[in-house]
Amino acid sequence: MKLTTTKEKILSAIQLAERITGKKESLPVLSCVLLDVGSEKGGLVVRATNLEAGIEIFVQCEVEDKGSVAISASVLSQTLRSISGEKIVLKTEDGNLVVESRGTKTLIKAVPHEEFPALGGEADTKGAGVSREELMRGIQAVSYAASPSMIRPELGSVYVLLKAGIIVCVATDSFRLAEKTISGIKSRSEVELLIPLKHALELAHVLERIDASEVNLSADDSQMSISANGVRYISRVVDGTFPSYKEIIPKTFETEATVLKNDFAEMLRKARVFSGNDQHVGFHVYPKRKIFSATARSAEVGEMSDSIDAAVSGNDLDINFHIGYLSDCLSIIESDSVILSFAGAGRPLVIRGVSDSSFTYLVMPLNR
Repeated sequence: MKLTTTKEKILSAIQLAERITGKKESLPVLSCVLLDVGSEKGGLVVRATNLEAGIEIFVQCEVEDKGSVAISASVLSQTLRSISGEKIVLKTEDGNLVVESRGTKTLIKAVPHEEFPALGGEADTKGAGVSREELMRGIQAVSYAASPSMIRPELGSVYVLLKAGIIVCVATDSFRLAEKTISGIKSRSEVELLIPLKHALELAHVLERIDASEVNLSADDSQMSISANGVRYISRVVDGTFPSYKEIIPKTFETEATVLKNDFAEMLRKARVFSGNDQHVGFHVYPKRKIFSATARSAEVGEMSDSIDAAVSGNDLDINFHIGYLSDCLSIIESDSVILSFAGAGRPLVIRGVSDSSFTYLVMPLNR
């Protein structure tokens, strides 16, 4: 194998692939990237996998000799970063990889590339053309609400539904729920996926770095793949059923408050300081007196009570929430003002941006 390429092209590909490599000591080949010259015309294919997800990236380069080599992703990445020259030559010598560039020569020990696991083929039973940016934003808008545990796989995943020109991304850990709806999607068929949280975050990272306006999403019962502009990302999907979440979103509300998002965020930041380890905040909404206030206290720090300007309506209400669950969604909401819709004591709070019906966030109250 021998090829010439630029530092920017090869380093970008290796860094993207490095995130997908595995960490199993029993299978050291999983910490490697496979450099394959010959299967694609006029270039190099960089592959990486952790057995649950995989990626392949096509890099345009000048090819002199075909061949394959598997080497440590982190060693190659660090080597490339340390090189100052722009043009890089990669070649194999005695089965190992040699990296040359403007007066530098580095030899990196290889592992037998025959041991490298095969990536899955294209999952083409269902497919859709999707806006790269919109899919990325949809996943980022909800992924923090998924459970970090896979004890219940459906709660540890991001649910993605494509149908009739829209894409819906949803995640819940049973204490809160986030839903983002994006319209204007060119879907050729209905696609329903449960992507494990870890792979959903990897997918968002990959989408951020693909230079394309649209990606092709294909899926079957066991895996999904995203491909565009020489990059293909493959992930297993969860074989399960996402909760019927529409049923838990209240249809009517007893109390509503419209507040400036920055005022609300500042109120929560102060409450966090005074809430101690519990991270509990109490809201006190009294529409007749035009009061919207928050209280927090801890034996170690003290207590606070803050009021902010709000347009309030409905019944008086005292209710408690976990601060983290409330603040997590605020960076996603693009509106300057948010509507806090309370279904009543012991019932959920729904947060939406003013004049933005595409994002819905539900939080369950604390029982106290």
